[in-house]
Amino acid sequence: MASLRSRRDRSVNVWPGYVDALATLLLAVVFLLTIFVVGQFFLSQEITGRDSVLTRLNRQIADLTDLLALERSSRKTQEATVSSLRNTLLGAEAERDRLKLKSEAGEGATAKQGEVDRQLAADRAGAARAATQIDLLNEQIAAMRRQLAALEDALAASENRDKESQARIADLGSRLNVALAQKVQELARYRSDFFGRLRQILGSRPDIRVVGDRFVLQSEVLFPAGSATLKPEAAPELDRIAGAILDLSRQIPADIPWVLRVDGHTDVRPIASAQFPSNWSLSAARAIAVVQAMVAKGIPAQRLLAGAFGEFQPIDPGTTEEAYARNRRIEMKLTER
Repeated sequence: MASLRSRRDRSVNVWPGYVDALATLLLAVVFLLTIFVVGQFFLSQEITGRDSVLTRLNRQIADLTDLLALERSSRKTQEATVSSLRNTLLGAEAERDRLKLKSEAGEGATAKQGEVDRQLAADRAGAARAATQIDLLNEQIAAMRRQLAALEDALAASENRDKESQARIADLGSRLNVALAQKVQELARYRSDFFGRLRQILGSRPDIRVVGDRFVLQSEVLFPAGSATLKPEAAPELDRIAGAILDLSRQIPADIPWVLRVDGHTDVRPIASAQFPSNWSLSAARAIAVVQAMVAKGIPAQRLLAGAFGEFQPIDPGTTEEAYARNRRIEMKLTER
């Protein structure tokens, strides 16, 4: 019995809990439905407002479309009006230009008559000035003719004097040529005497000879090989040559401008030493050494001339030692300054 009562008590106590749970669930459902209904209400209000705005915008677009069409029509009308006004303006300008030309033509005729009168007066004044200038020019021409006549007389006199001068010059030239020829002949005679005396003094040595108008000494007579220093044994030869020149200089008249030219020559083989970088240098140094020796022996320096030809004036084109020896030489020539 006690257990039955106990089970009844437990079954009676469960139902209030279920009822509370169901009530709570029902309240939640009602709350959600309320929120849904309220949301639907506000959403419908929003949609309705947007539809109203959209309708209003469509009406405004239609109004703007009508205004645009009206504006286009008005613009076309204005363009037509502007074109008409432009054509009218062009016509008015053309008429204005035509009237202006007519007006200028009328004024130009009057101005042209005045200009012609002024030009005529200016021409008359110019003619008067021209006549005055013509008279002045005639006077100047007459004066120039007188001057020209005087110049012609002076020119004729000058030509006569020139002819006389030319005749004198020709006579002096011929006399000078005769005198020069005589001096040349005298110098040639003294040169011949000089060479003859040298032949007598030096004898018939093969290394000292006369070739044409030149007195030739082989370089070995005066210098060691590759050197421009005179040998001691060359002194007697130079003494005899200097003595002959001094004797001859006393006989040659002072008005004959003679000089003794001393030329140095080498063979074709290059030297290229530190002292003599070329054969030209060697030949020049040897010619100068001979000239200085002649000056030391009493020959005036103004009567001596040194020349250098290097290997470029050979007397023997051969390539033998004998040919090289003949080309290494000192030449002396009595000539005019």
